[in-house]
Amino acid sequence: MGKFVITTRKSGEFQFNLKAGNGQVILSSEGYSTKTACLNGVESVKKNSQEDARFEKNVAKNGKFYFNLKASNGQVIGNSEMYETEASRENGIKSVKTNAPDAQVDDQTLS
Repeated sequence: MGKFVITTRKSGEFQFNLKAGNGQVILSSEGYSTKTACLNGVESVKKNSQEDARFEKNVAKNGKFYFNLKASNGQVIGNSEMYETEASRENGIKSVKTNAPDAQVDDQTLS
């Protein structure tokens, strides 16, 4: 089972990573100024990860594949790692869809 891990960046911003059951990071958030905003981001991933249209598939300049998960307003709420193949990217999307809805939150921040 996957989990959302909330951490604090050196800048003081909050961030979450969605990890698969094997511990691999499958989606990372941007930085949030408050923990509440970060938790709202987690809820947005849980909701939006079930809609195919929310996944934006991209190719980086170096030829690697990645995806962004977007909210209904078009804002990016999470981005993937870089993948060597399109098939690997598709597996990453499937993993987000499988793990996000029921993932527990592991808050590793100090506050």
